[in-house]
Amino acid sequence: MGIFLYNIFIRLFQAAIHVASLFNEKAKKWVVGRKNIFKTLEAAIPVGEKIIWMHCASLGEFEQGRPVIEQLKKQYPAYKILLTFFSPSGFEVQKKYNNADWVFYLPLDSPRNAKRFLEIVQPSLVIFVKYEFWYYYLKKIKYRNIPLILISAIFRENMSFFKWYGGMQRKILSRFNHLFVQDAESKKLIDGVGLSAICSVAGDTRFDRVIEIASSCKPISLIEKFIAENKVLIAGSTWKNDEELLKKTADFLASKKIKLIIAPHEIKSEHIAEIERLFPGSLLYSSLSSLQQINAEILIIDNIGMLSTLYKYAWCSYVGGGLSRTGVHNVVEAAVYNKPVFFGPNYEKYREAKELITKKGAFAINDKDELVAQLNQFLLDPTYYYEIGENAGNYVKKNEGAVEVIIDYIQENLLLTS
Repeated sequence: MGIFLYNIFIRLFQAAIHVASLFNEKAKKWVVGRKNIFKTLEAAIPVGEKIIWMHCASLGEFEQGRPVIEQLKKQYPAYKILLTFFSPSGFEVQKKYNNADWVFYLPLDSPRNAKRFLEIVQPSLVIFVKYEFWYYYLKKIKYRNIPLILISAIFRENMSFFKWYGGMQRKILSRFNHLFVQDAESKKLIDGVGLSAICSVAGDTRFDRVIEIASSCKPISLIEKFIAENKVLIAGSTWKNDEELLKKTADFLASKKIKLIIAPHEIKSEHIAEIERLFPGSLLYSSLSSLQQINAEILIIDNIGMLSTLYKYAWCSYVGGGLSRTGVHNVVEAAVYNKPVFFGPNYEKYREAKELITKKGAFAINDKDELVAQLNQFLLDPTYYYEIGENAGNYVKKNEGAVEVIIDYIQENLLLTS
């Protein structure tokens, strides 16, 4: 995509999002969140602060950037952290994140916006997470000689960077001081476009994050009360297709006295009501505190923020998204607890899901019969069950260390002063 087409794309996107904001709540938040953004930035950020700026597209990228932020806070306490998001789904959840000094939406990319943003912020270091290659921001950062790194990046052969028409995209990549990629395949692609000198394999910082969560998570008393002495299948980040599959599995679970906890990806009241209709007799998590006794076999989590700890209680975990175009969600936060993981067949774009299957710590299932068969095998053969769980946990532990690699690079190259 040349710069002319890029500019057209940006303008069309801006027009489309403003139209969509008239009837779409997420689009409205995108627009409203950027209203008077520069005045807000100027009022919030004092002149002369030492600032590390991290940008994330959305919530998933934030979880990858989070452990790096937390290490930087420890290593460089004199620096303030500015965290920006492109999407409301990231900003709205993390706008009060206590390890960032400021959390804002990123103004839409343009020469004027990029110039003004950098004049206000004056960052000492810029970190982009995984995706988000905004032409003008990266250009202005490069021209100002501000250190710029990309972390937890993953590249695929079908991306425009590696096509004959991808000259502008390759130029964008060349503006980074360093590209920390997740795997050897990504590095091979970057090497192929002449950028091997600024690229290295660090791994995925999500592994560090989930290990940290697992080692420090606190008990959830209401969940323990619901589970009691029973086994439980925990289904996280589910969509409608996943929930329909679980419904077909419910009779088997009940016959084996296995409870079911569903933590849907969307917790809008309409979706929660649909799940309640699908599972008559189920309870909402928000209702547990008022109950003296819990007789239900199915629990619906109607809040956000619990899932990464919730997986701790699983006998087995089911990660949603793999039965739809969305693609499977974060399987690593389930696998870290040494429990077998299930997900649907749409996982080919997700390295960790593929590798978990290869390491025999997870199973891709297409329907109810496959899920029931595998769960039944675990019941009949506990040794096999524990072996699969150990495989899952060991896979996560062996991939720890990306954060250390990134922090070492920052220190060795003196990108920040103590």
